[in-house]
Parts: sequence; C-alpha cells; structure tokens
Amino acid sequence: MAGFKAAFINEAFKLLKKKKIIAAAILSILAVVIGQIAVTSIKHGLGLRVAGSTEFPFVVLTLFTYTILPLFATFVAIDMFSGEFSSNTMKITLTRPVSRFGVFSAKVLNVALFIAANLAFVMVLSLLAGFLFNMSSVSLTGIVRVILSYMATFFPVFVFSLLVVLLSNVLRGGLAVFFLSVIAFAALNFLGILFSGYSSFFITSMFDWYTLWISETVNVFKILRQLFIMTGCGIMLFTAGFYLFDNKDI
Repeated sequence: MAGFKAAFINEAFKLLKKKKIIAAAILSILAVVIGQIAVTSIKHGLGLRVAGSTEFPFVVLTLFTYTILPLFATFVAIDMFSGEFSSNTMKITLTRPVSRFGVFSAKVLNVALFIAANLAFVMVLSLLAGFLFNMSSVSLTGIVRVILSYMATFFPVFVFSLLVVLLSNVLRGGLAVFFLSVIAFAALNFLGILFSGYSSFFITSMFDWYTLWISETVNVFKILRQLFIMTGCGIMLFTAGFYLFDNKDI
C-alpha cells in the first residue's frame, strides 16, 4: 500500500507539472465566460430567459462534457502511458519498488482525479457565474441538482478514458492514440444516434446520464441498467489495459 501511495503521489506531481492542466483550466474558464455572455446577451437582447442561476451550470455541462472534458481526459491518459513509453521515462517509473499493477492503478486513478477535479472546477465557476448574473432564482434544490449532475457525469467520462488508456497500451505513438480516440469518440456518438435503441451500449451516448438523475420522474431501472453496463465496460477496459501494460516490453 505504501508503494501504491508513493506511485500515486508521484503521478499526481507529474500531472500537476503538465501545461495541459493550465490549458484545461483556461479553456474551462473561457467556456463558462462565453456561455454566460451568450445567455446574458439573449436575455437583454431578445428578452428571453435562457437559464437561471442554477440552470446555467446545466448549459455549461452539456457543452463541456462533449468537448473540453473528454479532449483533455484523452490528453492526460495519453501522457500517462504513451507519452512515457515514447520518452522512455516509463523505465524509470517501473524501476521503483512498486508492482506494475500499482503503477497502472496509480496512473488510472490520477486520470480519474483529473476528470473529477475538472468537473468540480467548472461546476463551482458556473454556479458562481449563475449566482452573479441571476441571484433571484437561487434555490437549495437547484444547487443539489447541479451537484448531482456533475457527480453523475464523472462515471461515463471516466469509462471513456479507460478506452483511451487501453489504446495507449496497444499503440506506442501518442499521436496515433489521439486520432484513434477521436475516431472512436465520433464513431460511438454516430452509432448511438444510428442505433438509438441500443445507445446504452455506446459509452459516449451516456455522457448525458445525469439527465436521468434530475428528471421529475426518476427511472431507477434505467439508471441501474446503465450503471451496470458502464461498470462492466469499465472493468473490462481496465483489465484489458492492465494486461497489455503488464506484458509490455520496456
């Protein structure tokens, strides 16, 4: 456990040193600012109320979940694996007194930490922006729905990042993994639309999973079904990714 803890802290430190983290934070701020400017412009220009203080975070979340978040989660996952294999720094990581499973788990957990932190960051920013520009519509129920939505969004995005981790252990080049991840993202979205009846089996179609949690009539059966599907996919992707990582020649 001590070895895993050291590996996790080491990976977290390396992650914090990446410029991509700063870029993700800047783009997240820009997304919130641009979203608020658009909502305010429509409100004052056309007289239409697009979103209140606790509704604005949902507008941001919808855009954020399909653009910035999966993009930077992909970058982080690629850096964790393909980046280190390409730069031959993986050898240094594996010479430490930690099992390969410990190293792999520490890297995956840091990808999850990045996704959770990015979601929390955007949630706080969008709530603050919503409060600042429309304080009159603040409600405790609305805040709870926002928190629940951002928490529920974490899981499908994390499962998609496990797919990127798997690809990073199949291919060595980071650029190839990136393009393959983009193709996989687009293909899963396309298949989710084309075969809407089976959309639950395509991970990206569940990026809006949070809508099930905050609807007026909560469909518990559908939530559990999608939870089991995502859990099953996550376990398979994690296991396959670790198998390839464990058998990879350095």
